[in-house]
Amino acid sequence: MAAPGTLSIIIPMLDEGGRIATLLGVLRSHFADAEIIVVDGGSADHSVAAAMPLADSVLLGPRGRARQMNLGAACAKHDWLCFLHADTQPEFDQSALLPLLGDEVLWAFCRVRLSGSQRILGLIAALMNLRSRLTRVATGDQCLLVRRSVFTRIEGFADIPLMEDVEICKRLRRLGRPLNPDLMVTTSGRRWVEQGAARTILRMWALRLAFWMGVPPAKLWAHYYGSRSPGSRES
Repeated sequence: MAAPGTLSIIIPMLDEGGRIATLLGVLRSHFADAEIIVVDGGSADHSVAAAMPLADSVLLGPRGRARQMNLGAACAKHDWLCFLHADTQPEFDQSALLPLLGDEVLWAFCRVRLSGSQRILGLIAALMNLRSRLTRVATGDQCLLVRRSVFTRIEGFADIPLMEDVEICKRLRRLGRPLNPDLMVTTSGRRWVEQGAARTILRMWALRLAFWMGVPPAKLWAHYYGSRSPGSRES
C-alpha cells in the first residue's frame, strides 16, 4: 500500500555516470523521506555502480524513457510519483513541496531554469515556463509529479519513443488542472548551446506541431535522432 503524503522519485538513466551520484546526493539531502528509484536502460559506463550506494532501488529495464519510468512507477511505494531527468536538479526540498500536494491536487510540474552562462538561456527558460503554464503541457525537464492513483488510472506513460511527456500531460489535463507552484528546477542548457538556441527552438516546435498533427512518434524519432534507432535514445 502507498504511504500517504510521501514521495517516490523516479529517474530514468542512460550513461549518466558522470553526474548521477551528484544528483542522488542532492536528493538524499533535500528529500530525506523520499524513496529514490533509478531505472537504467542499459548504460555502457559506470552509471549503475555510481547509483547503487545512493538509491533505494536501481532497476535494470528496457531502454526508452517511457518504459523506464513506467517500470519505476510499478515498483514505487509512495502515493506521489516524481519523474525527474538525470540532468535536472530541484532547487527546493521536501518541506517546500509536500505541503503543496493537498488532496485536491492530481498532478503538478515545476518551473525550469537552464544552466549555463549564455543570456539567451534565461529567455528560453522564461518562454518554456510561459508556454507550459498556458497550455498545461510540461516537458520532462520540469519535474513531473503525478498522484499514484491517477497514474494507475491513466495506465502510465504511452509506450512511444518520443514526446511521452507531452502525451501524458494532454491526458492528465483532461482530469484536472495541474499545480504549477513557484518551485524551480535547474536542467542542463547543453542542448541549446551545442545545437544553437534558435535552431533548437524551431526544431522542437516543429516536432510538437508534427506530433499534434498526428505524425507517428517513430517518424519523429527518425527525424530528431537521424539514423540512430529508438533503442539508442538517451535518457
